[in-house]
Amino acid sequence: MKALITGATSGIGLDMARYLAINKHELILVGRDRHKLEKVQELLPTKVTIIVADLSNEQKVKELYVIAKQENIDILINNAGFGDFGYLPDTDINKDMEMINTNIKAVHILTKSVVKDMEKKDTDTYILNVASSAGLQPGGPLMSTYYATKSYVRSLSESLYYEEKKKKTKVHISVLCPGPVDTNFNNVAGVHFSVKPLRSTYVAKYAIDNMFKNKLMIIPGTKMKLAKFFSRFVSDKFLLRIAYRVQKKKAS
Repeated sequence: MKALITGATSGIGLDMARYLAINKHELILVGRDRHKLEKVQELLPTKVTIIVADLSNEQKVKELYVIAKQENIDILINNAGFGDFGYLPDTDINKDMEMINTNIKAVHILTKSVVKDMEKKDTDTYILNVASSAGLQPGGPLMSTYYATKSYVRSLSESLYYEEKKKKTKVHISVLCPGPVDTNFNNVAGVHFSVKPLRSTYVAKYAIDNMFKNKLMIIPGTKMKLAKFFSRFVSDKFLLRIAYRVQKKKAS
């Protein structure tokens, strides 16, 4: 099978690429840094095509889809994304827009476009959208834009999953919602984790294995599973208060 992975030069995306490569899948890896992509290409034991693209640019996303269509991919993994920290009125509006373009618009365009092609196939195909445990919450004070983008990804993925089930296609939709993971995310967002993060290699393997099992909601780690379960018994205001305290600790 042939997989396209965005945000593939580090963290979960890189570890997903490694895991798929070990299992002999052909890869198309997308990132903004050509040098890093070339290093990954040299290391992986499978055929790897690299594409340099800034997914905050809508035109580049559309050009990427054209390549995905030509390559006839079987797996799409929308992993590229980033966050930011601070009170919403104080954060940089340009960074907010870049985040929305990368975390939402790029995911939406690629998912919507690729799924149309996948529906025409008579073999199993897969779309894995990387959201976050943030997408399971009513909101995230101090990381408001990031939480909102990941809620969008989760909601879109769940809806598409049900649509494909009703249409009885062989397109399988999954959404990954991890808690803290040991990646470069916190450096970009300008925070540090207040709880011990999961290993990226574990999250990547867990996500891919469950994607192939056609699981919709993929939540690695017992703590996050329990948090999701118990959140149904408390109010949104209580969850917002907890989220604020958690985010506040990240800055200390």
